[in-house]
Amino acid sequence: MSAASKFMKNWYRTEIIPIYITVGGACGLAGWYLTRLARGPDVVWDRHRNPFPWQNIDQGTQVKLMTVNQQFDKKYSRDRL
Repeated sequence: MSAASKFMKNWYRTEIIPIYITVGGACGLAGWYLTRLARGPDVVWDRHRNPFPWQNIDQGTQVKLMTVNQQFDKKYSRDRL
């Protein structure tokens, strides 16, 4: 039996499919969270044009991932990276 046919035989086993789904979902959510962290208000990508981006946030802006029993006027979004 060649290595390619042995690999394909183990690749499509039914008991391995939940592992693929779990690992794929974890990688996808980790990528989403890292992207969200990189776009946060306290991350500095351009030190020359805007060295202090957290000073441009208004008082009623939501910057947290989840807020409980709080009302905000708007949600923070970064205009550029």
